[in-house]
Amino acid sequence: MAVKSLLIKDTTREERIKIVQQGLNQCGGSCDFCNGCDNLGGGSVDSFFEPYINGEKELRQLNEEYAEKVRLVR
Repeated sequence: MAVKSLLIKDTTREERIKIVQQGLNQCGGSCDFCNGCDNLGGGSVDSFFEPYINGEKELRQLNEEYAEKVRLVR
């Protein structure tokens, strides 16, 4: 997929779904039946990335919120 920008304004909902799927595939496995992100404190993959897919929050915002959450837990 040749998306030049990951910003909501530059992508469709379908493209954002593909962006999330490709990004999560970096661990080498499928997300089907995997709870790895939940075990690492990120929560359910579906609920974590839903605001981006729905066009409510940018990936950057989600990553910043996650990083802040992790800092508070330490």
